[in-house]
Amino acid sequence: MEKVCAEVKLINGIDEGDARNRIISEDEIRVCSIDILVDTGSYMLAINEHIQEYLQLPVVDSKKAQTADHRIIDCDVVAPIVLLFQNRRFTGSAMVLPGDSEPLLGAIPLEEMDVLIHPLRQELIVNPEHPLYAQLKLK
Repeated sequence: MEKVCAEVKLINGIDEGDARNRIISEDEIRVCSIDILVDTGSYMLAINEHIQEYLQLPVVDSKKAQTADHRIIDCDVVAPIVLLFQNRRFTGSAMVLPGDSEPLLGAIPLEEMDVLIHPLRQELIVNPEHPLYAQLKLK
């Protein structure tokens, strides 16, 4: 299977709320567009230190994570972060990987956004069974 990446937008969730409450203007919301590796072997959203620094996301926790080469590393967890892909939205937390590590889009945000990898085109797509909205499973 080829490496699958997607273009997404990341938003500082606190800024988004502050703009909604008219504490800051829409122009002051910290946002960035990135290419992210779609990694169904990962659970969470993972960004790197440069993205965290740019978005100024607050650290809310710390977790240990196992890397692809089986090392165990300590990662800060930041929140709230908003991820946008096409007409889908994920709001939650992200692990912070060291330096300029490649950002990862894991299984939890993929499920919440109801997106999947198209097997022939090797690209992230909105679930064709629910093209207008994300439908979550509760069972």
